[in-house]
Amino acid sequence: MKKVLLTFFSLTLILVIAACGNNKTANNAPATTAPTEAAAAEPTTAPAADPVTLVIGASPVPHAEILKAIAPLLEAQGIKLEIKEFTDYILPNTQLAEKQLDANFFQHKPYLDDQNTKNGTDLVSVTAVHVEPFGAYSKKIKSIDELAEGAKVAIPNDATNGGRALILLAKNGLITLKDDTNIASTKADITENPKKLDIIELDAAMLPRQLEEVDLALINTNFALDAGLVPTKDALFIEGGDSPYANLLVARPDNKDSDAIKKLAAALNSAEAKAFIEEKYEGAIIPAF
Repeated sequence: MKKVLLTFFSLTLILVIAACGNNKTANNAPATTAPTEAAAAEPTTAPAADPVTLVIGASPVPHAEILKAIAPLLEAQGIKLEIKEFTDYILPNTQLAEKQLDANFFQHKPYLDDQNTKNGTDLVSVTAVHVEPFGAYSKKIKSIDELAEGAKVAIPNDATNGGRALILLAKNGLITLKDDTNIASTKADITENPKKLDIIELDAAMLPRQLEEVDLALINTNFALDAGLVPTKDALFIEGGDSPYANLLVARPDNKDSDAIKKLAAALNSAEAKAFIEEKYEGAIIPAF
């Protein structure tokens, strides 16, 4: 009996020692490679930054069209364009100065300089984008040789585009100016008007709609295109590709050097923008970069 009990206690002791050994092994086992619930919930990459929105004022044609064409380039860089279209030349600068816009795209430097002087603003050019050769159009004649004495000729009524129109008339022999390079020329600067042309000044946006009422109208290309005119085909005469009036991306001193504005300027001067301008407008608009 004693022998049996001794054997029983020996077996029990062996089992206890074995169990302790197994617990020790389990406690010292390496950590599992499966992720814990907390670890699995952690993102493996940083979340994408929220896109930056730029509010840009632009004339519908061609400026807004160009902006829409390059929008995908900017979206890939985290910048969303909100394009506000204007049919006048006043509000885009007013709203930019008042910080309702981040930038605008519709004007050339002589006009920008004139508006800054008149309004006490300090808007600045960021980059030149394209040139819109200024042209003369008519529904009544096919060449300037048919322009009769006393004919009605309409030009824009803003200072710089009015001067630009007079310079173009002078270069085509219809009038003579004191200085046919002075963008600030007015009707008072006409020294010769051999055909006694009746030169009338109208809002630039109204000029295409006045073609039936006048004999000749000098129209900004953006308004000509918007009215369905093709400058390279329909204009009786037009500025050459050497026109100095490049259209600009304009911003304020406080944001002109921001990362978003710099990326917008780069997109407007990109190969994609150049290809779009050349293919879409077929010479009516010329890249300035």
